[in-house]
Amino acid sequence: MRDLKGKVAVVTGAASGIGRAMADAFAAEGARVVLADIEEAPLAAAGRELEAQGAEVLAVRTDVTQSEALVALADAAESRFGTTHIVCNNAGVAPIAPMLETALEDWRWVFEVNLFGVVHGIQAFAQRLVDQGEGHIVNTASSGGLITVPGFGAYCATKHAVVGLSEVLYQELSGTGVGVSVLCPGLIDTKIFESERNRPADGGPTDYGKIGAGARKSINELGHSPKGVAQKVVEAIREERMHILPNDDVVPVVEERFRRILAGENPIVMPSVEE
Repeated sequence: MRDLKGKVAVVTGAASGIGRAMADAFAAEGARVVLADIEEAPLAAAGRELEAQGAEVLAVRTDVTQSEALVALADAAESRFGTTHIVCNNAGVAPIAPMLETALEDWRWVFEVNLFGVVHGIQAFAQRLVDQGEGHIVNTASSGGLITVPGFGAYCATKHAVVGLSEVLYQELSGTGVGVSVLCPGLIDTKIFESERNRPADGGPTDYGKIGAGARKSINELGHSPKGVAQKVVEAIREERMHILPNDDVVPVVEERFRRILAGENPIVMPSVEE
């Protein structure tokens, strides 16, 4: 998909962070943008800001853990713009805790958002794209889908799953006119480590506020710009490139992990985010 002008791009988790940056990038390319997010006030603000910049925008509050919400999102995009061309299954959460301290309710929450949110997006949109013979799906995973870090057990499990399902989807949709990419960013300057703000009221007893302090410090000091990530996504869609690794500093860590796997060596024990 070389030219994004006039195309329709749907982005979940679009009110902030990487999702918002992708929405901005698509709008800058002349695409019409459908913003979806569970946070109603930031979503409305993002929609107003993009409209003020001259973009055609539809904002739809969406809970990606509910499959029917993604179907409603797809229907709303078609009702407003006639079709969809680009779907970014981007919404995600990253509560941080040792696995033995993570409540079962919170495991379910992370899987429902990070994994089933992607599955629901694929089910709602992919067949529509195939039927029209044109489109591109971008699933946001993480460098945590290629490497592992203590304290990120539930997060890494979901992101490894997103990488795997995206690669399978790429193969299954080959020849249909629908491309697939998986986005694997490293530390990005977003509020991902404050995602407990959207944690369900019936969540478990895990104290993420205390445990996530080290990760928030790291992202403040080392996080890359979401804008740069969004530009890499636009480039990948144009080039029909499957894997998107926007952080160059992640590449050698990924290489070393897979070298150790192939050599039969044990993993490096990484420091905890609390250290």
